[in-house]
Parts: sequence; C-alpha cells; structure tokens
Amino acid sequence: MATYERFEDLPVWQEAARLYEAVDAILSAHPKGISRSFADQLERAALSVSNNIAEGFERGTTNELLMFLYIARGSAGETRSMLCLLERKPGLQHLKSQISDLKSSAESCSRQLRAWAETLQNSDIPGTRYLNDNVRRREQQKKRATDVQQRLLDALPPNHPLRRKPEE
Repeated sequence: MATYERFEDLPVWQEAARLYEAVDAILSAHPKGISRSFADQLERAALSVSNNIAEGFERGTTNELLMFLYIARGSAGETRSMLCLLERKPGLQHLKSQISDLKSSAESCSRQLRAWAETLQNSDIPGTRYLNDNVRRREQQKKRATDVQQRLLDALPPNHPLRRKPEE
C-alpha cells in the first residue's frame, strides 16, 4: 500500500480538486436558470470534498481522518445530488454531457473515500500522532517476525502438516 506524505499527492484529493475546478468552470459561465443560492451551495459542496480530505489527512489520528473522510463523502453525495437537480432544469440541456461527467467524478470520489475508510477501519494503526520510535520499532519487529515465519513455512515440503490450511 502506498504511503502519502502530503494530501496533495492523494489520488482522491486530486480527483476532488478536479471536481471543484470543473464545477467552478460551469458556474463561472453563468448559465441562465441557476439561482445564485443554488450555485453558491453547489460550489461550497464541491469545494468541501477536497477540503475535508485535506483536513482529515492533517489531523494525525485515524479516528479524525475517518470522520473527515465521511464528511467528504457526504459532500460528494451532496454535489452529485445538486448536479442531478441541475440536469433536470429546463434550458440546461446544452450542459448535459458536462454535468454527467461531473456526476461521474463525484461518484468516483465517493467510491475512493469509501474504500479508504474501510481500509482504515480495519487497521490497528491509531494515526501518525501516536507514532513514536517505540511504536515504529515494535511494528518493524512484528513485520520481521512474520516474514521469518513465512520463509520457514515456505521452506517446508509441500505435504508437510504445517503447510496445510487451518480449515483442512
């Protein structure tokens, strides 16, 4: 699994940034039939996706990161909902293809955020705020022990009882 040092390098943040830029581009063209309050809410929802990813990433604990990932996912859903409503407005048929692309981008963000959150929920790592030299050493020792154990098992003959799966 890749480790990222900066939120700007995260593929999901990059997708969220593209989503915001594309929403902003459509709204900057001032399409008729879109109220200022609707445009403002759509812009804030789209911007909220990347901002919440960034804030969670910088917090330093897995629980805080998870909270912000779910907020970002909610914002991606809000953005998609508003785009669905925009798509239904009469007089905006010329934007149908662009809106469809934006909905796909928002959905992609949502899927990536869900997958990342699921991975974090199944992790024993409490977050970088809790990592210190002792924790790092323990994790490295565990990994080395697991690697040695796997190498020993791999060296056994194929029919050795220890090579059998537990369910057999």
